[in-house]
Amino acid sequence: MGTATRYRFREYNVTTDPDPLALPTFEALCVTGEEQGCAAASGEMHTPDDLTRWIAGHCAQTGHQSYRQTTHAIVRAEPGAWQ
Repeated sequence: MGTATRYRFREYNVTTDPDPLALPTFEALCVTGEEQGCAAASGEMHTPDDLTRWIAGHCAQTGHQSYRQTTHAIVRAEPGAWQ
């Protein structure tokens, strides 16, 4: 049999701050449809206005009204003191 290994984890505080050098990205996926969503995707965009324009255009062409919106941002972790 193998030997038992013990690990002891100490807790520490971490804060996160947005990375000032990285732009957030916005993306939408059309989920209109009862059994299967349309799945048209906007791709990554750098402003909410661009994303809204894409949704408006897709809605105008298809009449689809349901979208899943995702926002991604890069953050930096700043470890604090060990507890």
